[in-house]
Amino acid sequence: MANPTNDDKPQEPDAGSQGIPAPEGAANLIDTDYVIGQDNITASPMGISVDLHGKVFLFSSIVILLFVILTLALQAQMEPIFNSMFSFLTTKLSWVFLLGANVFVILALVLIFTPMGRVRIGGANATPDFGYAGWFAMLFAAGMGIGLMFYGVAEPLGHYGTALGGISMGEDGVRTDWAPLGGAEGDQAGAASLSMAATIFHWGLHPWGAYAIVGLSLAIFAFNKGLPLTMRSIFYPILGERIWGWPGHVIDILAVFATLFGLTTSLGLGATQASAGLNYLFDIPDNNVTLVLLILGITVVALGSIMLGVDKGVQRLSQLNMGLALLLLVFVIAVGPTLMIATGVLENLLGYVKNLPALSMPFGREDANFSQGWTAFYWAWWIAWSPFVGMFIARVSRGRTVREFLIAVLLVPTFASVVWMTAFGTTAIDQVVSSGITEVQDAALELQLFTMLEYLPLTSITSFVGIVLVIVFFVTSSDSGSLVIDSITAGGKVDAPKPQRIFWALLEGALAIALLLGGGLAALQTAALTTGLPFTIVLLVGCYAIVKGLMSEPRAK
Repeated sequence: MANPTNDDKPQEPDAGSQGIPAPEGAANLIDTDYVIGQDNITASPMGISVDLHGKVFLFSSIVILLFVILTLALQAQMEPIFNSMFSFLTTKLSWVFLLGANVFVILALVLIFTPMGRVRIGGANATPDFGYAGWFAMLFAAGMGIGLMFYGVAEPLGHYGTALGGISMGEDGVRTDWAPLGGAEGDQAGAASLSMAATIFHWGLHPWGAYAIVGLSLAIFAFNKGLPLTMRSIFYPILGERIWGWPGHVIDILAVFATLFGLTTSLGLGATQASAGLNYLFDIPDNNVTLVLLILGITVVALGSIMLGVDKGVQRLSQLNMGLALLLLVFVIAVGPTLMIATGVLENLLGYVKNLPALSMPFGREDANFSQGWTAFYWAWWIAWSPFVGMFIARVSRGRTVREFLIAVLLVPTFASVVWMTAFGTTAIDQVVSSGITEVQDAALELQLFTMLEYLPLTSITSFVGIVLVIVFFVTSSDSGSLVIDSITAGGKVDAPKPQRIFWALLEGALAIALLLGGGLAALQTAALTTGLPFTIVLLVGCYAIVKGLMSEPRAK
């Protein structure tokens, strides 16, 4: 490693940095001869420009293409395989996900209170690229999206029903219920409180802890140490120059798999909900044909967004989505049980804090169905998403201190998720408890949002807005995910040719179709679990690397 520089003037960017700015002021640059993109293949076959890392791109794309072909060709055989894998991963290895997620949160919280929190991303004199309002909005938009739409009603309502039902035991003495912790049999208020605590647990500190560690690691090693914006760079303190060889290739390949399958899980859930919503509103058949056509149509829109570029495509769609989501949230608060929602935000936060130690315990759990079927899947899903979300967060957080970064990434999106889940979950539970509207609880998961909106004013308008939100989240996720995967498979370049992003967008759509046809929701969940498992191990090792990297950085007084 090079010694920290003391020059207060911004350093000249390296000609090969491809958009990665040099640190401004004091920073501990890593002394390496590697040039970003030096191992890339550049060509223009049939007039189509490509600039990609041969080993990472070819291995990743060939494996995924073979997986798509096999899944589509052997649908009947693949479904039981997916179910068996899901069962094995959740019953035998759920503790790995729970323990890993706890480590990420604890490390992020500890870093806030250490002197390393004074390190500034991008160098000691770097200034933020975005104001607080825009930065906070992008942080929240990056990490949740489709999931909030799909589970905003379904999860609180589902946990409420299982908690109210209490504990049930099988003949072998093992619990058969899905209630979180010990449930709250016959206690409506207790069941509602526990259900919201369990929901916030899944959408609060733990997912954002994983995002924060990945985002901070990528930001420090790219903007402070001058390495490519890829996952392999995080491991330089451990592997040294070997990150440019096969150890680094494997890390990046795992990041591609995790990102693609995590993203596909979200896209599959979004397509399922959009199809159900179209059937609910317009009687369009809710079947595999509709799902395939919907994914194909949205993929075409995503391709159009890619061609327009980030500023004209993703940014405008993201602004549209944030505006529509805020309008829908305000509407539900205004016409739903407003007082219950307003008081419920603080009550639910307190309930979450109270139950957090028990909910996050990785060992000795009696509520196996809940911790394995819900929590383990969620943690694998978030961890699989972490390269995608982490890279995005890193790119928009230059100029922030580590302490500022972690407080914002952990707390701001968590609070926004609490408000969203409280508004939609409380409204749905109140409809069941106070008004006896059992249709909301009895509806399929993908229909529960639309069923809840049916019992509020302006049903057709709000349901249509819900469908639009799901579709646009689908488009922006596909476009942004393609950008991240393309950057990884282009050796860390952030300005690779657009045809490569188009390839990954098409492959995402094909993978979503293959998983839905080859096993439905179980296949999507299994994909997230399977890729999330090895990447959890990768991130646990990365925790040591980021601490070592931060210790060598100059800190503000």
